[in-house]
Formats: sequence, C-alpha cells, structure tokens
Amino acid sequence: MLRDMASVPLPGHRSPAASFEVPLEMLAACHQRIEQQCETLRRLLPHVAAHGADAQAQQAASAVMRYFDTAAAHHHQDEEEDLFPALIESMAGSDAVCLRDLVSALTGQHREMERHWAALREELQRVAAGTASGLDAARVERFVAAYAEHLRIEERELLPMATRLLDDAALDAVGRSMRRRRGIDLPD
Repeated sequence: MLRDMASVPLPGHRSPAASFEVPLEMLAACHQRIEQQCETLRRLLPHVAAHGADAQAQQAASAVMRYFDTAAAHHHQDEEEDLFPALIESMAGSDAVCLRDLVSALTGQHREMERHWAALREELQRVAAGTASGLDAARVERFVAAYAEHLRIEERELLPMATRLLDDAALDAVGRSMRRRRGIDLPD
C-alpha cells in the first residue's frame, strides 16, 4: 500500500549496485527509481480519490515532489551536460548524425516531461498540503507515459551506445561531473 512507499528513505539518493565511478550504471539505476516514483503516482490516484489528502498521501506526494525536483532534474542535467556531449564527441562521420538526432529527441522529451511535471507538481503540492480532493488522472498518465517512453529509448538505444562508444576517461569525466552536480566530494 501507500504506507510502504512513504516509509522508504529519500528516493534517488542510494543504490547499492551503482556509484558515480560507473556513471552508466548510475543512470540506469536512476531509471529504476523514476519508474518507482511513477508507480507511486499511479497508486496515489485511487488513494487520494478514496481517502483524500490524508497523512499517507501527503507523505507520498512530498516524496515524489522531492525526487522529481532534485534527483530527476540532476539526471536530465547529467545526460544533457555530460553524457550527450561525451557521446557526440566520441562519434565521427555519418553515425554522428544519427546520434545527434537521438540526443535532440531525448532533450526534447526532457522539456516535455518538465512541462508535464510543472502542471502535475501543482496538484501534488495541494495533496502534500492536505487540501486536495483528487488528482487529474489524465495528467498523471501523460507524465508517466512520457517518462516510460523516454526511459525505453534510453535503455534500448542510448545506454548501450554509450557503453560501446565511451572510453574510461570519458566515463570518469561524466562520473566526476555527476558527483560535483550533487555536491559530493571527489575521491582522492
């Protein structure tokens, strides 16, 4: 039930299998956490409809907002500011055109998801404040569907391509930048 999700520590800030030393695994682990948060949103719909913005709904809405306001935003920055440029730099010839198209499409999806998030966040703020009587199911589904499609493309195309094309030095640079973005000290 919703209570189980609300008792989970701050989402997006731990993953036993991934670290910044393996940034592609870290990005993939983030995808799993995004999917978990999207599932929480889906479960929040019937919960709020049945129970209103009770304490469980308030906790869940606050956790989802915290995740998408911080970890998901960092994830988009990791890709746009570090991974995408590293991939484009690694390419030459006609393959670069295909990669640029992919990067452009994924960046456009980031902007679309951010627009969906802005509208959905307003509703979640009301839930977190205890003043909402429901959530717009279509708005939740648009947001969740946009992320599902985006993650599918990244998992099937982007991350395998990055694994194949990026050398250790490029991956180290991406990982260092990810750490700095989150205010985590770099290892000596």
